[in-house]
Amino acid sequence: MRITGARRYAAIGLGLALSACGGRIVPPGTPSGYAPPAGQDRGEQPRDRADRPKVRGTAPVRQPTAATPIAPVPAMAVPGAATAAATGLVTGPAIDSLPISDEQAMAALAAFRLSCPSLMRRVDTSGLTRGTDWQPACSAAAAGDGDARRFFSRWFESVQVGDGKAFATGYYEPEIAGSRDRRAGYDIPIYGRPSDLIDVDLGQFNDDLKGKKIRGRVDKTALVPYYDRTAIEQGALSGRAPILGWAADPVALFFLQIQGSGRVRLPDGSVMRIGYETQNGRSYTGIGALMKTRGLLAPGQSSMQGIVQWLHDHPEEGAAIMRENKSFVFFRELQTAPLGALGLPVTGGVSAATDVKFVPLGAPVFLSMDRTDATGLWVAQDTGGAIKGANRFDTFWGGGHDAEAIAGGMSARGTAFLLLPIGTVARLAAERAAPAR
Repeated sequence: MRITGARRYAAIGLGLALSACGGRIVPPGTPSGYAPPAGQDRGEQPRDRADRPKVRGTAPVRQPTAATPIAPVPAMAVPGAATAAATGLVTGPAIDSLPISDEQAMAALAAFRLSCPSLMRRVDTSGLTRGTDWQPACSAAAAGDGDARRFFSRWFESVQVGDGKAFATGYYEPEIAGSRDRRAGYDIPIYGRPSDLIDVDLGQFNDDLKGKKIRGRVDKTALVPYYDRTAIEQGALSGRAPILGWAADPVALFFLQIQGSGRVRLPDGSVMRIGYETQNGRSYTGIGALMKTRGLLAPGQSSMQGIVQWLHDHPEEGAAIMRENKSFVFFRELQTAPLGALGLPVTGGVSAATDVKFVPLGAPVFLSMDRTDATGLWVAQDTGGAIKGANRFDTFWGGGHDAEAIAGGMSARGTAFLLLPIGTVARLAAERAAPAR
């Protein structure tokens, strides 16, 4: 959530939801809430299924309409390449030959226009563009070109990064049941940032560690790892972190942490929006992969909805599996719509999370996939800790049941074409050909 002001995880919507990614998919809460048995510690699960009230189910997975993706241009991917520039580019199809609808183009143009200030200001870690490269297209976007499809074909050229083989998952803005105050049925704390959580920029200590950061806490004279999920759920944060509210269902809150952003529906019907503030610094472990490896998921149960159902049906085993993901997210209350990694609102059906080392944050991307709902023009406005590497995308679908139904089962493969300002490919080729000084 990944939407989020600084996304750290990724969504999933997958076939193996929550495996490599950490899907930002969250099941709705239950209006009746979840009340732990008397004497149970916060965060522990009921020992008996009978102790747990039934939870409203998630929206069924939306069955996709199959599509035939555009074949990628034969190209060799560079093993271990850390950026798009190192991976290599292949010229893609002409923009006007891509099946972009007028509606998609208009929505993407609005998102691109919003991203332009960041595109021109940020350092592009993909190694492909400079801020000045985006100036002509951004100026044209600001001027309000009336024909959105013509805008993209006039100001952009498509390229394939590496072999172009794309994989896309999905995420959405979920809603869970909660309360601002602790009451019967609402007993799972939603934490803000702990006062003793420390961020350490290792690059300040050693130039070889530039770009690397860790989080932890001080114990006497030593910096040690911060409390993991198990310790936090057993009360380690008592007096150390503000509590923004109380959730009704621990499974719903777990998925909301992975999502990073969402809505908390309060007992009076009002909504509190929360977004990612920070994380405890522990590595993320996708529970979907664990469950599949252990044979816990039946055929056809590996969607987000299937995983959620299993966790609700097996609360004690589910609690133990969720605790194998030591990562824990802390929230802040939001007064706006969901924000992406640029600090800008993300748009359903338009915004996508990508790896900034392979796609400039704010750039348009055309995905030609094996399902129609994922095929189209997207704008890279978010990031995710599990969205790594070339041609890996996490598509955002907004909020509501339709968004949940699509994102919960999103697992698409095909070809990705990155849209760069016209002239970028020629400039990069000339720079590579120039003799070293």
